[in-house]
Amino acid sequence: MQGAHLTGEVVETDIPARLDRLPWGRFHKLVIAALGVTWILDGLEVTLAGSLAGALKESPTLHLTNTDIGLASSAYLAGAVLGALFFGWLTDRLGRKKLFFITLFLYLIATAASAFSWDVWSFCFFRFLTGAGIGGEYTAINSTIQELLPARVRGWSDLVINGSFWIGAALGAAGSVVVLNPAIFAIDTGWRVAFFIGAVLGLVILFMRFWIPESPRWLMTHGRAREAEEIVAGIEARFRAEGHALDEGPFPRNKLRARSHTPLSEVFTALFHTHRSRAVVGLSLMAAQAFFYNAIFFTYALVLTDFYNVPSDHIGLYILPFAVGNFMGPLLLGRMFDTVGRRPMIAFTYVASGVLLAVSGYLFQQNVLTPVTLTLCWVVVFFFASAAASSAYLTVSETFPLEIRALAIAAFYAVGTGVGGVAGPAVFGHLVQTGSRLTVFAGYLFGSVLMILAAGVVWRWGVAAERKSLEAVARPLAFAD
Repeated sequence: MQGAHLTGEVVETDIPARLDRLPWGRFHKLVIAALGVTWILDGLEVTLAGSLAGALKESPTLHLTNTDIGLASSAYLAGAVLGALFFGWLTDRLGRKKLFFITLFLYLIATAASAFSWDVWSFCFFRFLTGAGIGGEYTAINSTIQELLPARVRGWSDLVINGSFWIGAALGAAGSVVVLNPAIFAIDTGWRVAFFIGAVLGLVILFMRFWIPESPRWLMTHGRAREAEEIVAGIEARFRAEGHALDEGPFPRNKLRARSHTPLSEVFTALFHTHRSRAVVGLSLMAAQAFFYNAIFFTYALVLTDFYNVPSDHIGLYILPFAVGNFMGPLLLGRMFDTVGRRPMIAFTYVASGVLLAVSGYLFQQNVLTPVTLTLCWVVVFFFASAAASSAYLTVSETFPLEIRALAIAAFYAVGTGVGGVAGPAVFGHLVQTGSRLTVFAGYLFGSVLMILAAGVVWRWGVAAERKSLEAVARPLAFAD
């Protein structure tokens, strides 16, 4: 019957080939709009939270200290890591669609609740839940997008979606200027309105997702081949109604043995034995970009205020061009990840990021840069670094089998977030605190070396996944042929 879990049954299907042969159309654009907007939310959350620090300290209700704000940031980070792991496991077990509703609903409720915080502990608790929702979103959304988009555009679309984090960052920087303006909102109201912005956006996105189908690839491996067939047939009918002429096949067919879930023992075997070299590549890329990115981005304001005496209320003006450069990198370079290829482009963007960081760091150490020219340097550096960072997420989401894809994304996201969110800012915050340009430059060199080493790893063991179906890149565990 439709929807039944016929565990152990061997079925034959051509669903992957039919999804990959679809032309780029309105369906794919709507998938990106409804699901990819998660990264905009994350960028908005991170930037708003950073911009609200002063208001939270001045709030008559919360009157947080610097330590309290650091604690809240750690709570958000811990939530993101634990949420990614827990919801990633559920996404592989219960399905993509259920989880991208659950995680978005959790984010919506938690960020709205943050606006009603009454003390530091309630604020930290709500920020923890917000982080858990965002972390879970990463796993459910990355899996769904990978499995619905055609193979020939998977690289570019994934890079642009991940790069859209910086659209959210730009919105957060601009929005903070408005909500923190005492002429518009009272001092204890503006920060509450800021959190409501995220909740309202989340509510709009929740309604957009109702028409997104469950991943047919997930359904076909979980004994629900008839449901998967109906969904793909419906998608094809949509394209024909829009005037597209579709190739009628015949298409390559695969045999698979349906399963209700994948045991954790099989997950660990696939991750750390069967695909050990891919795990090393994923870990290297995620850890290097996370340290590089978060160390510099989250201490950028400190560098501007401590070394250039830029007023704190002007910081957003310097973040805006930084955010634009970060989005333009994946947008303009992304096509080449599908044409030139994954390995050469990933290696190139990682090396370019490392070299340009070293050069910019040297100019900073020599004290020849102004706040404007330093910002221009970061725009150029992160034009390449943003594409590199996005390619790390692309790599870990397409090089592991379908049955463990979400959990693999979660595991590497957790490592990257942990390394970048804890080690990076902590180390660089200490370096900036010394007041020594040479010491800060040494930190930049360390980040540069990490990126170049990661480029060597991907050049040696990276997978040429461009324009290949997900099943050809990583054979699903359920395949019986």
